[in-house]
Amino acid sequence: MKRLVVFTDGACSGNPGPGGWGWAVAPDGEPSGCGGAAHTTNQRMEVQAVLEAVRTLGADGTPLEIVSDSAYVVKCFNDGWHLKWARNGWKNSKKEP
Repeated sequence: MKRLVVFTDGACSGNPGPGGWGWAVAPDGEPSGCGGAAHTTNQRMEVQAVLEAVRTLGADGTPLEIVSDSAYVVKCFNDGWHLKWARNGWKNSKKEP
């Protein structure tokens, strides 16, 4: 099965503030997806871009290579942060969602 290379990004104006996310498959940018939220954070939009790409492209088991400029996203997966978050019920160190 061919691996898809997916570029992701997210941003917001103010933190929190209105934000957006997007993803596109290399090399031609098709398919792609985007969206946003009226009140969000930069980190949420960065993660949302990855989540939406995985939901759209990975549901059938297609191998994905996610490319992100977000240290938060990269460390989340490379350093296993998501495993601790799941164990903690998706709460941060302050016990907040």
